Amino acid sequence: MATTFIEPIQAAEVTEELVQLTPLAAERLQKILAEKNLPNHGLRVFVAGGGCSGMQYGMAFESQARDQDAVFQSSGVTLYVDPISRDYLLGASIDYADNLMGGGFRIENPNAVSSCGCGSSFRTKDSGEASSGGCSCH
Repeated sequence: MATTFIEPIQAAEVTEELVQLTPLAAERLQKILAEKNLPNHGLRVFVAGGGCSGMQYGMAFESQARDQDAVFQSSGVTLYVDPISRDYLLGASIDYADNLMGGGFRIENPNAVSSCGCGSSFRTKDSGEASSGGCSCH
């Protein structure tokens, strides 16, 4: 019986920014990373099922890429995007808004055909109908 060795798939360094950070978002992220003492971390940006529009955005700090991640720099911040999220996030930009109601990151996504009022959930033309539960992210 022959044994077949399979080489692990490595993270892919990409030169193109799949997701772009605005200067304000990059500045805020760098400040948060410094405050949390996470000098060698970057931002994972992903999509997952759920939310009031069918899909929702997620972000987390990570120190290294996972297999098959796209890894790139945007405004001095390392970003990680998994293979499933790539198609949903291609061309998106992340901004930071600070207003009287509080601050937060917001994703502008050209692939979204509709989104919730808070901007944390969305639907694409290929992702089916939005759930009928209404928006709960006020």
